[in-house]
Amino acid sequence: MAATVVKNVIFSSVLALGALFLFVPAVSCNEKLLETCGIKTIYQLGDSTADTGNLIRENPQAGCDRLPYGQYYFKKATGRCSNGLLIIDFMTISAGVPFLEAYLNPNPKTRFNGLNFAVSGATALPASILAERNIPSPVTNSSLDKQLDWMFSYFNTTACSNYTDCMRRLNNTLFVAGEIGGNDYTYALLLGGKDLEEAKALVRDIVQATKEAVRRVVGYGGRRIVVPGHSPIGCSPMYLTAFKANDSAAYDEFHCLKEYNNLASYHNQLLQEALEELRREHPNVAIVYGDFYSAYMWILQNAHSLGFDATKVQKACCGIGGEYDFNVRKLCGSPGVPVCANPFERISWDGIHFTHKAYEHIASWLIRDILPKLQCSS
Repeated sequence: MAATVVKNVIFSSVLALGALFLFVPAVSCNEKLLETCGIKTIYQLGDSTADTGNLIRENPQAGCDRLPYGQYYFKKATGRCSNGLLIIDFMTISAGVPFLEAYLNPNPKTRFNGLNFAVSGATALPASILAERNIPSPVTNSSLDKQLDWMFSYFNTTACSNYTDCMRRLNNTLFVAGEIGGNDYTYALLLGGKDLEEAKALVRDIVQATKEAVRRVVGYGGRRIVVPGHSPIGCSPMYLTAFKANDSAAYDEFHCLKEYNNLASYHNQLLQEALEELRREHPNVAIVYGDFYSAYMWILQNAHSLGFDATKVQKACCGIGGEYDFNVRKLCGSPGVPVCANPFERISWDGIHFTHKAYEHIASWLIRDILPKLQCSS
């Protein structure tokens, strides 16, 4: 099956990609919970789950660069891979700061409230390391290490007037390091023709790269860092289409592919172990795991009560073809690809990324979950 998928994939089109808190209420980010924590600045690293415009500056034709992306909130494409806002946007609302501008935007006006270094299609491992394993990374070369270089170059040249000023600012700063690594697995499985065991062999290196990134942030002075894990990739229309199984035992009760969700869970387990090691190294730093997996599964378990169409939770809103309205050769934004009548009833926007509404619920769940762990002074 993997070989067939590899033949059909258009390289420039593929972007990003525990215990459940069953009764955590989805709250409005306008409650400004992060503002109560004194967060005044946010810096973001990651991939298309967080990119607010870097990729379309790097490569305008790479994707998420045209309507219907952005159609709900901005009424135009901004480089966000959704019909509206992303998790990081809802976090800025909660902190009471402006939306984060993309680092590659010329002369960003809101840079003193933070900046976004995430790039759609980015990997945790550098392209050269992936290439050594015969894994192409076709969309961007802005891997995690490159984003960190951008960040620290920015700190040293623009963000602060001097070291003391930087330390003062960082006391009220939240760093979000991820989600990152999902594309490494996607490229390995869909473009590199790797099997699950070969993809699993990447986990330790990907987690180590993330761990070293957090160390760099701490070394510069970061004192509050959220490190998101992966969502259940086996629930995404892209994976459900690419690895469709004839055996019903391959699926869980939500019709997600168990083995691919297990890969995400394994990544998340090792990531949490790595973060615990970092906490022991830096007991005065709040290093918080962002549980994307549980947040997403909470949505699935409560889909109907949250207003989603429970019969279409695995279908893309913007897409066409097959059981999941997803075809890698006719992605969202391509001519003739329709948008569903009510995106607020769908979780998946384009088969890879989520809708505005899904991101809002994930963000609300996450903010409630991370807030007690951020060592807030107020």
